Amino acid sequence: MAVHWCTVPAPRPVGALTLVVSDAGLCRVAFGDRPDAATAAATRLGTEAVEDPAGTEPARTQVLEYLAGERRRFDLPLDWRLTAGTPRTVLQTLFAHVGYGSTTTYAELAELSGAYAGHGYTAARGVGSIMGSNPLPVVVPCHRVTAADGPGGFGGGRPTKEWLLALEGVLTPAFDLDLG
Repeated sequence: MAVHWCTVPAPRPVGALTLVVSDAGLCRVAFGDRPDAATAAATRLGTEAVEDPAGTEPARTQVLEYLAGERRRFDLPLDWRLTAGTPRTVLQTLFAHVGYGSTTTYAELAELSGAYAGHGYTAARGVGSIMGSNPLPVVVPCHRVTAADGPGGFGGGRPTKEWLLALEGVLTPAFDLDLG
């Protein structure tokens, strides 16, 4: 069965998000208009990608509601097959335990997940690497994971991370960010 994908508009600085949905659930979110991300996800899942907004409707609706400040929790099925092992454990822990309007550090998430027991400083670095390869950003909220001394990096860029955290009330929006 094919994966369905669509691109949804998002406020600046996010710009757009490409959503990819398999028969099991949302499997990929990519920043920008990225049909290549849909094709890559389909290839990894052994199927083809079909541009089909109707086939992505529940995910599309929930993401648009979140971006409009109307949704605080995603309750759609997620397809975790693009992750495995420690990354999957860490991302599932993040999704289950770090809610809207809250943050955690890379080190705290490492400890909470139990995936890096006894690894000390390298645990935080490992979690940072996992956040950078998160196939479901925004929905699996890697923007809520920060460095001990500040926001830290983000695959969608620091302005996007700051915008998402401002949307959730964690940061005060900057004057140049378009929140509407």
